[in-house]
Amino acid sequence: MKKLSLFFAAIFFISALGIPVTQADDNPPRKIMTGWVPYYSMKTALPDVLNNIDLIKEVMPFWYTLKFDGKAKAAVVTDLYAPANPSIPISEPLTAMRNAGLSIIPTITDGTDKLVLAGLLKNPTSRTQIVSSIMNLVRTNNYDGIDLDFEGFAFVDGNTTWTSTAPSWIAFVKELSEALHAEKKLLSVSSPYVLNPNDAQKGYYVYAWAAIASSIDKLRIMTYDYSVSKVGPLGPITWAERTVQYAISIMPASKVFVGVPGYGRDWVTAVTGVCPSNVVNAIKPGAKAATFVMRDAVALAATYGAVPTYDEKSGEMTFSYQKVYNGTTATGLATSCTASRTAWYQDARGWALRAALVTKYRIGGITAWTFGMEEPLAMESIRQVAKSIAPDQVSVTAAINQTTIDYGNPISVTATFTIKDKSPVAGVPVRIEGKSAGDTNWRTLATVTTGTDGKIEKAVLVGKSTAVRIYSEATWERTEGVSSEFPITVNRLLVVSAPGTMKASTSATVTGNIRPRIAGAAVQLEKLVGKEWKPVDLSVLSDAQGNFTLTIGGQQRGVISFRVTVAADSLWSVVTSPTFNIIIR
Repeated sequence: MKKLSLFFAAIFFISALGIPVTQADDNPPRKIMTGWVPYYSMKTALPDVLNNIDLIKEVMPFWYTLKFDGKAKAAVVTDLYAPANPSIPISEPLTAMRNAGLSIIPTITDGTDKLVLAGLLKNPTSRTQIVSSIMNLVRTNNYDGIDLDFEGFAFVDGNTTWTSTAPSWIAFVKELSEALHAEKKLLSVSSPYVLNPNDAQKGYYVYAWAAIASSIDKLRIMTYDYSVSKVGPLGPITWAERTVQYAISIMPASKVFVGVPGYGRDWVTAVTGVCPSNVVNAIKPGAKAATFVMRDAVALAATYGAVPTYDEKSGEMTFSYQKVYNGTTATGLATSCTASRTAWYQDARGWALRAALVTKYRIGGITAWTFGMEEPLAMESIRQVAKSIAPDQVSVTAAINQTTIDYGNPISVTATFTIKDKSPVAGVPVRIEGKSAGDTNWRTLATVTTGTDGKIEKAVLVGKSTAVRIYSEATWERTEGVSSEFPITVNRLLVVSAPGTMKASTSATVTGNIRPRIAGAAVQLEKLVGKEWKPVDLSVLSDAQGNFTLTIGGQQRGVISFRVTVAADSLWSVVTSPTFNIIIR
């Protein structure tokens, strides 16, 4: 009953936003959700991810930071997970996430002191050393990529350094990108907002989005913390939309992810009375705001008799209340003060509003800081948006005319691509792919485009035994199409030329060729003796062209049956020629 209530509440929210709602109960949602899994809150973040796996395609474990090792004079990637979770090996959450089919792209933060990382990136040698350290982390754990969250440039170094830091940052991103892409790994960058450089407000331009756009695979925009020192919304929707608009003007929209906060901020706006000594520095106007998690927001407001209201302009919730602080002064006298406080946060409606940017601009998705903070209704509101924009499910029905062939002979591949209502998927580029023993990736054997009836037919040459599948890429409108796998056995092609007759007590030769051409294949001539095949002389080896010559020594008169056999090796099975008869005169 609780899930049903969440469903209808979510429907109400997104309907109010003008987002179309589909009623297909079995319509799987588009996986638009990504987010961070912090080392310090694994008990809440990881279950949240696994419970919403239908929405999530990738996660960023927030487990690593870059430190400078003074003795080694080098930057090192430091593990934050292990010290915080000593009883749970890192392999356990990694296995759980991999078993759920998630891509794992851990985040590395800048844990160095002011200007240290900027200085390291300016030096080509130390820059390459950092790239090597990151690559070692990726290889050791077989991660799918890495996410860079280097916020020190923006919030520690100071904006007077941005012009000089930007070129070093760009060079670093390009170098790391080349290293990751060479091993088919992804590069993600998490960044504070940047706006069109032609606007008066440019944002944190040190991150040089336009210059790194071609090098990165994902850009996660931290569209929160708009208000930190002053009271206000965390990330007004119009502001968030502006930075998304700039991002998609300089890179493919599919790379862009808009951030959503799972926390709220709570500021002191006024104080009456004299506050106790233990809170006097924190409870005053202008003091650092307190934070709370979204799932506790309603309870916090209710504790003080406040009712959160939705601010249409910002797309966020806010409430104000008064809190009394009792205690003693520094001299031990009893005292009390009353603080007026105002809180802002995003709830289910706010998250759905930002998820609507995915629909409007066809961006990659949204990114939550962090999983496990949100109220259940928020995730359900995302699910309903995701269902409303779910791509059509592509079905592939395929067939191959034969599963065992001789080398050099083609197979005929046919397939039909349709969506759920059986409508054909026309004009779609299709790859016929193969994967042989020892291969880690599928390789392209042929390409073809579906006809108006959604069908393909293609003759394909297969050079060795392999599994074959038919595949089409996913797009915004449809899922990927993947056929069943068809195992194809390819036999060596063995051609033999032998005399029809030979004189008794003289020798003759049998020649032949093996395809594919290969040197060193062991070739044996065999003779039928009674009901058994017996080797004739020693085997010979094929030359570089696959040719061989066998000698038949003197034989007694009669009709003798022979055959040629090529021995198996690591790539090929035994192949035997048809029986041939020689008349001995």
